[in-house]
Amino acid sequence: MHRPEALLIGGRAGVGKTTVAWEVSALLDAAGAAHAVVDGDFMGAVRPAPDGDPDRSLITERNLTAVWANYAELGLHRLVYTNTVSVLAGSAPMFERAMGAGLRCVRVLLTASDTTAAERLAGRETGSGLERELLNSARKARLLDAQAPPDAVRVATDGRSVVDIAARVVALTGWAGT
Repeated sequence: MHRPEALLIGGRAGVGKTTVAWEVSALLDAAGAAHAVVDGDFMGAVRPAPDGDPDRSLITERNLTAVWANYAELGLHRLVYTNTVSVLAGSAPMFERAMGAGLRCVRVLLTASDTTAAERLAGRETGSGLERELLNSARKARLLDAQAPPDAVRVATDGRSVVDIAARVVALTGWAGT
């Protein structure tokens, strides 16, 4: 039985977390490395917030635990997980409870300049939320920069192809070909 492993991809809105995760998945698939991909934003996407869970952390953990149980039943032991703040040290206990003791986490903090993030968000946000997303993205970038633990590897995304970024991220996991 393999011990569980999680690649946590965090970063501000507009940094490319989801795009990089799917390219990481393609590279791992090509290398024959079994894994699952979860966009953490969907684990707590319930409105209104459940009673007693204003930040939706409890429902997120419950959903991750249930989803991971299904993946583990299939024999998987590697998870690629994206969420803005997933790389912060405070998230580790949730992943350990959801995935099991002895969990190995690889934390990757994707970074991008304000200009790059704004350009990407402007291309993605076509509704009324752009201004809110821009402000929240800048706020989260400052928070992540200040609070990311020392083992979170920062990977810049400005001016780089998604293939290049994903190859760097896969190399950090050591999962390719295993």
